[in-house]
Amino acid sequence: MRRGLLTLLFGAWLAGGAAAQGPPAAPVNVNAEGLALHGHDAVAYFTQGKAVRGVAQFEHVWNGARWRFASAANRDLFAMSPEQYAPQFGGYCAWAVSRNYTADTDPEAFAVVEGKLYVNYSSFVQARWRLDRAGNIQKGQANWPGLLATSKAAASTGRTSVSAPAPAKKGGR
Repeated sequence: MRRGLLTLLFGAWLAGGAAAQGPPAAPVNVNAEGLALHGHDAVAYFTQGKAVRGVAQFEHVWNGARWRFASAANRDLFAMSPEQYAPQFGGYCAWAVSRNYTADTDPEAFAVVEGKLYVNYSSFVQARWRLDRAGNIQKGQANWPGLLATSKAAASTGRTSVSAPAPAKKGGR
């Protein structure tokens, strides 16, 4: 009974979104070490079709984040055209941004859609996002500028905000 109630509440949360307006979003989602994509190689998603860990030896700083790569060639490709390889919505969960908040991601929960990289909180959340991928991308594109504007306003006033609670991971990291 309790499990059924939790499932029902989680489903309602997913359907309705966690917040009317999300918390301030830095331009790039970074971990505690300042690494984008939790240290995974952004170029490899396109060239190898999978999440590949980068190494400290091949690092590039862009847009306030440290990006790691598996090779010098990938680092150099990214440095020449970071917008081509960087994940959409600053590397925040594409599902969350489509619901107007931000959440961290699992680098293994990704999709390349029409030449753009999208990452999600977990494989479970990604499956939900895929149910209406085009619609969720469109909603995310509409919400992202507002999440960034909120970030810039908070930074100028020194205010901070608490992010919406992330959904439980199922099959993620």
